[in-house]
Amino acid sequence: MEPPGYSGRIFCLKDRRFRSFPESDCEKNMSLKQRLESDAVVFTSWSGVPDALTVEIMAAQGFDAVTLDMQHGGHNEDSVLRCLAPVLSSGKAAIVRVLVGRFDMASRALDFGAEAVIAPMINSVADARAFAAAMKYPPLGGRSWGPTYAFPRHGQGDHQQWLRTSNERTLSFAMIETREALDALDGILATPGIDAIFLGPGDFSIAWTEGRQVDSTLEAIMETVASVAKRARAAGKHAGIYVTDPAIAGRFVDMGYRLLATGSEHQLIAQGAAGLLSSLKQSVGSR
Repeated sequence: MEPPGYSGRIFCLKDRRFRSFPESDCEKNMSLKQRLESDAVVFTSWSGVPDALTVEIMAAQGFDAVTLDMQHGGHNEDSVLRCLAPVLSSGKAAIVRVLVGRFDMASRALDFGAEAVIAPMINSVADARAFAAAMKYPPLGGRSWGPTYAFPRHGQGDHQQWLRTSNERTLSFAMIETREALDALDGILATPGIDAIFLGPGDFSIAWTEGRQVDSTLEAIMETVASVAKRARAAGKHAGIYVTDPAIAGRFVDMGYRLLATGSEHQLIAQGAAGLLSSLKQSVGSR
């Protein structure tokens, strides 16, 4: 829900460009959409382990959001239902990436309490329309009413207010990963109910090299990656991207991307363990 007194604009920000959330009590109450509309950089961790206790630990870290990945991660319908609860309880933005073509699951993710849904392989205007229809209530879309878990989990307002604000509050991210999607980008961006794009640089590099290489930091794709963000922002839409190398995160921000995804359980555990072991060995070795 929007914070009390929200009037459709950001009302407590100073110069917050390129900063991540949260920084104040006011900002902690802002929705994911408001954060992105303030031009803030939002960092989301990327969960693939379908376990609510693990996600609770992820949500307690310093990221602004947690994304539950059903496409390549282990999350399923039951784990999304259960794992959104600790994310929402932590005050973090809750995002779900659904399976390819599973727009019915996009609706269910919203019914479970997600603020945003990322849909992979949106390669045409028809794909975008089907995704938007599942994400938005009439007249914008065809989403069926039934926020069985979302409404009590967010715990504000009444059903009429929930209905009135849902289309504005929730975010639909169409993934741009192929040459077909790039060719259809203007139409995808113009589709009512599509709020943002999310670029998958791994698949994009495969498509760009015609299957010869997977490299999310491939220099040959960077000009096009930048153009996707520029076109999205020119259309009034948000832009997100998966970051495999933290060293180029700033470059993506300069391009116009504001939702930066990174940090799977495997990555965080491996880096944390490596850092801890290194410190232990240094201490032991110095004796």
